[in-house]
Amino acid sequence: MNFHDLQAKKPNGQPINMADFKGKTVLVVNTATQCGLTPQFEGLEILHQAYKDKGLVVLGFPCNQFGSQEPLSNEEMTEKCQLNHGVTFQLTQKVDVNGANTHPVFKYLKKEKGSILGSSIKWNFTKFLIGPNGKPVKRYAPTTKPEKLEKDIVILLHK
Repeated sequence: MNFHDLQAKKPNGQPINMADFKGKTVLVVNTATQCGLTPQFEGLEILHQAYKDKGLVVLGFPCNQFGSQEPLSNEEMTEKCQLNHGVTFQLTQKVDVNGANTHPVFKYLKKEKGSILGSSIKWNFTKFLIGPNGKPVKRYAPTTKPEKLEKDIVILLHK
C-alpha cells in the first residue's frame, strides 16, 4: 500500500484522489478551528502559498476527536478557515484520526510513522510530510510550528 492508493473527500463530498499528487510533496495535517493551535492555519497557508507552484500540496483533515474542538459542520468549518485564517489549501470532510473509524489516510500514516505514543495521534495539528514517491518521510508534533517544516519541505521539493 502507498499513500497514492488512498482517497479522501472534500467538504462538499467530492473525492480527492491521492494519486493526483504523484510526484508532489504532500503535507497532511489534522486540523481544528477551535484549538489553541489553530493559529497554525496561518503558517500552513504561508507554506502553501510559497511552495504550491513548486510541488507542495497541503491537505487539512479536520477532526473533532480532541476536546471537541471542531464542532462545526464541513461547510461552516471551511468558511471559518477562509474568513478567519485566509486558508486556500484543500480541506477535507471531518475525519477520525484515532479509534475504530480512523480514516484510511491516517491508518496508513500512523502505521508508517508511529510516534513515542505508538500509532495514535496525540492532538490536533499533528503533521506528516510525504515525499513525491508517496512514502511518509517525517512526522511532526502538534506543537511544531509550520515554519519549522520549511527546510524539510524544500529538500523534498528538490528531489
